[in-house]
Amino acid sequence: MVNLSNLGIGLFFGMLAQICTFFQLQGPLKYEWLKDHYWATVLLGIPISMLFMFSVKNMIIAFNGQMWPSRLIGFSMGAMVFTYMSWYLFNEPMSVKTLICLGLAFSILIIQLFW
Repeated sequence: MVNLSNLGIGLFFGMLAQICTFFQLQGPLKYEWLKDHYWATVLLGIPISMLFMFSVKNMIIAFNGQMWPSRLIGFSMGAMVFTYMSWYLFNEPMSVKTLICLGLAFSILIIQLFW
């Protein structure tokens, strides 16, 4: 049985970490401050890593010590966040290939959460 409290915490911090990672890695392409402050952007990796670690810890607890669900959920959330953020901030087009990959990531998420 999945512990919903820990799952919710894990999902929240995982989503926050994925969004922060997007800004850390792709942000310098759009925002001058991130581009001009290289080391500040690099050092953002420390709190982002802590968010990922807290997310994974809570998801592993939620799934009774199993590690694979947290990995696959994290992968799926990352694909969805990246797709949305690149579309919204960079006007990346949604190709059929992108939509199929997004659908597969969503399928993996649903399988992990509800099977």
